[in-house]
Amino acid sequence: MNRNWFLITGLIMLGILLLVTFAGPHLPYVKEGIEEGRIRFLDGGKNLLKAPFTPEQQPPFGSDHEGRDLLSVLIVGAKDTLKIIIGIVVLRYLIAIPLGLLATRKNNPISWIVTTWNNVFSSIPIIFSALLLLAIPALVMNDNRLWWSVLLLALIEVGKVSHIIREETQRIVRKPYIEAGITVGISPLRLALGNILPNTYPAIMVNFFIDIGRTCLLIAQLGIFGVFLSQVFVQTNYGVGEMINTSLNWPTLLGQAKKDMLSSIWIPFWTCIAISFTMFTFTILGEGLRRYFDRKTA
Repeated sequence: MNRNWFLITGLIMLGILLLVTFAGPHLPYVKEGIEEGRIRFLDGGKNLLKAPFTPEQQPPFGSDHEGRDLLSVLIVGAKDTLKIIIGIVVLRYLIAIPLGLLATRKNNPISWIVTTWNNVFSSIPIIFSALLLLAIPALVMNDNRLWWSVLLLALIEVGKVSHIIREETQRIVRKPYIEAGITVGISPLRLALGNILPNTYPAIMVNFFIDIGRTCLLIAQLGIFGVFLSQVFVQTNYGVGEMINTSLNWPTLLGQAKKDMLSSIWIPFWTCIAISFTMFTFTILGEGLRRYFDRKTA
């Protein structure tokens, strides 16, 4: 019997990610490392170092611009990062699943909405759509920016997910047992909940985990562009200010990626490693589930 190495690898990686996320912040090393310290005095105060500190000065990964241990920041920020990513995807599917089921019949208003929604947002790269929506003036200074950002990022790909679910549902309704249920008079709601939805479950699960990986990449791209999901405006001088992130999620560490590539490369490097690990975890897990369900139905 061939082992499903994608599923095994994905589960192992997910276990490591969850262990770091929930157990890591309680380690004494992490609690101490998360404290800020932009300046360090050396030789009895004769010399000083300014953050960010290199990996040689702050092992093992160096520090961020606030002088915090980078490894500690990555560990503590894992929970916020996962909450945002999973929140976006869960909300997307809560909206898309009912729409996909209702759009099964062609030439109805819901089907037209799903088709239009999918076509509009599929015609341009998702990062451009995200940048445009998150730059809405009313949203930039909004106290609830995080929640609005999660909602908008979820809505961008609702059309695509609904389209996938509609295609899968249309394939299932052509099965003989569904046609038999319609013939004997089973109500559409009972048929949808009892027969159609359970059979779309494998496709939904596979796409759900793959979407988590894709959303992880999206918020990393937003971080590189300096667009944060939670931020406040801080005045730095008379008539001058800047947007400051208020969370420890990983994309915030990429806000100065262009500058850091020349002066503090360890910050974007290790942040990208953490984001890539998370992205590959859910992508590999999704592929593993696909192979598992394909083998089960073969």
